[in-house]
Amino acid sequence: MNMWGAKKVVAGVDVGSTQTKAVILSPEREILGRALVDTGARLNEAARAAFEAALQEAGLSAEDVQYTVGTGYGRFKVEFGDTQVTEISCHARGACFLFPNTRTVLDIGGQDTKAIRVGPGGEVLDFCMNDKCSAGTGRFLGAASAALEIPLGELGPLALTARNPVTITTTCTVFAESEILGWLARGRKVEDILMGVHASIASRSLSLLRRVGIEPELTFTGGVARNVAMVHLIGEMSGVPVNVSEESHFCGAIGAALFALDHVLLGERAEVAAAAGGQ
Repeated sequence: MNMWGAKKVVAGVDVGSTQTKAVILSPEREILGRALVDTGARLNEAARAAFEAALQEAGLSAEDVQYTVGTGYGRFKVEFGDTQVTEISCHARGACFLFPNTRTVLDIGGQDTKAIRVGPGGEVLDFCMNDKCSAGTGRFLGAASAALEIPLGELGPLALTARNPVTITTTCTVFAESEILGWLARGRKVEDILMGVHASIASRSLSLLRRVGIEPELTFTGGVARNVAMVHLIGEMSGVPVNVSEESHFCGAIGAALFALDHVLLGERAEVAAAAGGQ
């Protein structure tokens, strides 16, 4: 028997604090569609919008989806989903899907940062996170973007041109803008200030990584993985190469979809076993 039928797929929806991601996965573990939308105040609507956009990219409809797993900050707002899995498990699983030799994962999102040590099958062995403070997260970069009036996407490349980086001493995102403006008032170059901001985040991230143990390969996931200065600094400070994929931003959603696929395949195997036992 085959539970999949024609076109049947699975989905993973990762509702983050700033952005929501969705991935459609085939039975062969091929990514058929993906989508990213701003989360905003209505988490359930963001989840639905990302899901529908990913389906549209895949050329499929909701009826083609066999099972959906929600994850992330707002995973319980994926009201059309079948179950939820924590973002720690999903990022670990997604990272190993993208880079099979992953043993350490760093996920820097908009609201928190997570360091995860994983086993050969993507299972979580240990983790720690800074969910009590946004100092080492994407929100810290957002504060710099606002203070300097520079788009987020331009921060990393500009920071890499720094010659004499400043030292950012504040540990609070709330006061980051004041310190940044203070450095500007002293005549320091924008790129030097930006590198100081990036170094501050990287240093806090490295502290989390050391607590779980840094084992190669190190895979960087989450939205901040698209920032070239952060990738450079994490590699430099950790002393190990850093894996980054074009799909890194979707890592949580990929992991969620893989858990959805596990569920369907397990049910399919049980159905086959039952059929065989009845013969």
